[in-house]
Amino acid sequence: MSSRDKILGKLRERREAGLPFPTVAPPEAHQHVVPLADTSPEALYGRFVQEATKAACIVHEAASHEAAIAAILQIVGNDTAVSSWNLEHIPLPGLAEALANANIGLVGQDASMRVGLTGVDAALAATGSLVVMSGNGRPRAASLLPPIHIAVVAASQILPDLESWWAAQKAAGLAQTRQHSNIVVITGPSRTADIAMQLVMGMHGPRELHLILLAV
Repeated sequence: MSSRDKILGKLRERREAGLPFPTVAPPEAHQHVVPLADTSPEALYGRFVQEATKAACIVHEAASHEAAIAAILQIVGNDTAVSSWNLEHIPLPGLAEALANANIGLVGQDASMRVGLTGVDAALAATGSLVVMSGNGRPRAASLLPPIHIAVVAASQILPDLESWWAAQKAAGLAQTRQHSNIVVITGPSRTADIAMQLVMGMHGPRELHLILLAV
């Protein structure tokens, strides 16, 4: 028997036993990576803004839908089109009419667009991160290719952390995650320090991440 066959045989034995380490009992509880003492909606909102700002996001707190739309139009500026999700996936009433009135078209996957516009599936207070799932009507490129990414976030979407989001998905039978082709956790603009430890923004994705945070 070759060394390869011996290794594969041992792996098959462990798989048939049901656990990679059959003598070790699985943990009964998991410690959150970043425990939060206060998980009230007000505390989560404040922590999310704080952490997102630390991660170099530009946070636009909007007290009304009109204020949120005005912030989006200001960022888009004179552009005549943006790479966007279908607006039914972005929780902002009146956005479609406002973009049409400003003669701003919506395209899906287009690497030439300067601005990408998306919603989110969750916002994570502990790290200021966004959970974004792509799929039908939610082109992945809208959040990954344009130099500027605008993400519309409702206050009700803010959760304590990634573990809380995943626990909610499991409790729902993972029905939502199975409908989408890709899950990305985004923390701030794209950045790298691969060369000479010099931080460069926007090397592998957006150099600006604008969060339109709906407090309503």
